[in-house]
Amino acid sequence: MRLSLIIALAAPVAAPALAEPPVQSLRPPAVMLNPVISTRSAGFQNWLAGFHDRAIAAGIPGHVLDDALSGIRYNTDVIEKDRTQNEFTKTVWVYLDSAASDARIAAGKKALQQHRALLDRIEARYGVEKEILTAIWGLESAYGGYRGTIPTIEALATLAHDGRREAFFEGQLLDALRILADGDARPADLRGSWAGAMGHTQFMPSSYLAHAEDFTGDGRRDIWGDDPADALASAAAYLHANGWQTGQPWGIEVTLPKGFNHMLARRELEKMPSQWANLGVRAADGERIPDHGPASILLPGGHNGAAFMIFRNFEVLESYNTADAYVIGVGHLADRIAGGGPIRASWPREDRALSFEERVELQRRLRAAGFDPEKLDGRIGPLTINAVRAYQKSRGLVPDGYASPGLLAHLR
Repeated sequence: MRLSLIIALAAPVAAPALAEPPVQSLRPPAVMLNPVISTRSAGFQNWLAGFHDRAIAAGIPGHVLDDALSGIRYNTDVIEKDRTQNEFTKTVWVYLDSAASDARIAAGKKALQQHRALLDRIEARYGVEKEILTAIWGLESAYGGYRGTIPTIEALATLAHDGRREAFFEGQLLDALRILADGDARPADLRGSWAGAMGHTQFMPSSYLAHAEDFTGDGRRDIWGDDPADALASAAAYLHANGWQTGQPWGIEVTLPKGFNHMLARRELEKMPSQWANLGVRAADGERIPDHGPASILLPGGHNGAAFMIFRNFEVLESYNTADAYVIGVGHLADRIAGGGPIRASWPREDRALSFEERVELQRRLRAAGFDPEKLDGRIGPLTINAVRAYQKSRGLVPDGYASPGLLAHLR
């Protein structure tokens, strides 16, 4: 999901051609034929009737509401996508194979060159580097080539009715209706991803209301049209508002010394790069890393994968999308667009991603073993990683916090 809250030229220019879609490609909505789906559709229509009253009470004009809700249906494809988000269901290296593919890097360099004057002006105003903005654009919509075709109102209504995150998506639906009421768009303009994210940089409606910019000065904050100016400026405004620090890296690939204490590789433990250097941590090219600011060590593929020193800008990118794989994808793609090289370390490619059910099982077994991750939600976040690390240490394993199939087998 883009812009998770959990969780965007002077003249219109056609988007650069790209041989592959955004990392989360979109498919046409599924046709609803079977009886179970028909029952859900009937329930959805009942939900819409109740929502209509709540929206009126929230101040949405009746004519806006009636126009926007006319003809929408329960979209089963949206629900399927909600259960299989790429950033959470793929290993980080498989995700990066697409996020920073040769085709995406080449298209990114072309997009940056084509829109350099615009991106330079945006960078000067908001302090967000043009390579970062170009990388976000590349991951979110393949540099404008795949902005999404799913009707936003329908997608958000489906997710709000579904109930898994009802309050969040109903709030987003109300905000989408406010966009219509403000006159920034028509219902037909509001199209995007399965999760309700819209435009070149896939803004959620609440983020649009808070951060969208009229960079062209034409009186509309247009993130949907062929001209990417407003969308790219809006993404920069979003990152700036969330604390982006100009000139600070998102992260740097590092090598860890032999005998490194992997209990130190946790997000809440920060040291200056010079302090990490005193412990033997170096950039992957062997150089000492300047003191860009407090940093922690991240091991997204465990001790057998690449290691990164990550800075506060990593957290800022997480406000855009909470998945570590996405943040690394944006950061690494930006580095490659700027002329940097590939990640040097290898990955444990023999490992596969755990399924949602397996991730819940892993959390449940950690709790039963006395290492409570606090949530049984199938998300491998900091709480689960710390529980994994504590379990590994207690069993004499390398405490790298890596939730792998091998770890699950060990817990079984």
